[in-house]
Amino acid sequence: MPVTDHCLGLFMQKKLGVAITAAIAAGFVGGALFYNGGQFATDLGQRLLQSGQGYMASINPVALAYAGEGHGEDDDEHDEEGAGHAEATQAHDEEGGLTLSEAQIAAAGIEVAEVQARSMSTYISLPGEVNFNEERTAHVVPPSAGVVERVLVGLGQKVAAGEALAVIFSQQVSELRSEMAAAAQRVELAQTTFERERQLWQDGISAEQDYLQARQALSEARIALGNAQQKGKTLNPRGDAGDGSRYNLRAPFAGVVVEKHLVPGEVVGESSTTFTVADMSQVWVTFSVSPRDLERVEVGQDVRVIAPELGRETRAKVAYVSRLLGEQTRTATGRITLDNADGVWRPGLFVSVALVTERHEAQTTIPLAAIQEVEEQTSVFVRTAEGFEVRPVTLGTRSDGFVEVREGLKAGERVAASGSFVLKSELGKGSAEHAH
Repeated sequence: MPVTDHCLGLFMQKKLGVAITAAIAAGFVGGALFYNGGQFATDLGQRLLQSGQGYMASINPVALAYAGEGHGEDDDEHDEEGAGHAEATQAHDEEGGLTLSEAQIAAAGIEVAEVQARSMSTYISLPGEVNFNEERTAHVVPPSAGVVERVLVGLGQKVAAGEALAVIFSQQVSELRSEMAAAAQRVELAQTTFERERQLWQDGISAEQDYLQARQALSEARIALGNAQQKGKTLNPRGDAGDGSRYNLRAPFAGVVVEKHLVPGEVVGESSTTFTVADMSQVWVTFSVSPRDLERVEVGQDVRVIAPELGRETRAKVAYVSRLLGEQTRTATGRITLDNADGVWRPGLFVSVALVTERHEAQTTIPLAAIQEVEEQTSVFVRTAEGFEVRPVTLGTRSDGFVEVREGLKAGERVAASGSFVLKSELGKGSAEHAH
């Protein structure tokens, strides 16, 4: 028994030594794999790729060739993108410059204007309003009281001078025409009596006094007839035949019916305003002048009348300036007469009146369309041999679509006018690409 136990102990000691040795060996192997794992993985991946391609070639060589071509195209596209970026960089090779050919400029619709001298004006702007020409606006009233039988025109209708507006029945007209007829009869009788008395006086049969009385009676009859006829012309200027109790209310001149205040059956009097007829071929523009500006406004002064809502502008002259200030506004009233043959300037339209207060000659002027804001600086695009360059400028007076350039340009240089915003957009795009 002791010998057996001793042998068993020796066996267990050997087995434990083998286990310890195996554990140490495993630790060394794991460390080696840890430090050399990257190289090992790389070698393993290359071997798998080679084996995979060989396998693809063995089963589908066309697919392998297509995969290689696709990879080449990706490289070509990358090269083209790099070339495009290089071209963009070349197009904006100078800071603030754009390289454009004549064809590109024309295609973009860019117009070039030359810097040149021009007469510039300084304006003051005053509020104004379009009104009827009061000298050509008539409030039509009946010459005699009566009852409206017919209305012949409507509101807004154009009428000719003397055109009938309405037919009015009037008892006074009937009496007046009866008076005219009686006066004509008296004249005829007085004429006969006068001729007879004149013949008798010439024959020495009647006294001269009878002849003179007959002549006096004829003169008085003619005067009475003339008065009656004059009243008749007031009611019927054209002398139209009537039934003795009606007359036509007529337009005093050619114009437009802007007001109508009667209907058939309405009773009108000699103070009733029935129609308002206005000649719209000319209108007035009235504007307010503050006391501090009165010394700068005078009759005959050049003005520009601007209607922002219509997008229209016209030139005229000051026709009148009041010498009194309004009780409510404490401003003086100025007036301009405008031709309005096309009827665009409608009464009630608010306008702006720009009066010229000063004129001077500017040596360098350009169109307002040439001005652009580039990097928070007022700038223009100056034409160069290669295209355009951006140049900051200092501006002065603005007048009639042009602006004076006090610094930054010389006479004779050319700048982009209409379409200059295209250049601004292109410049911003180039700056973004360059930053990228």
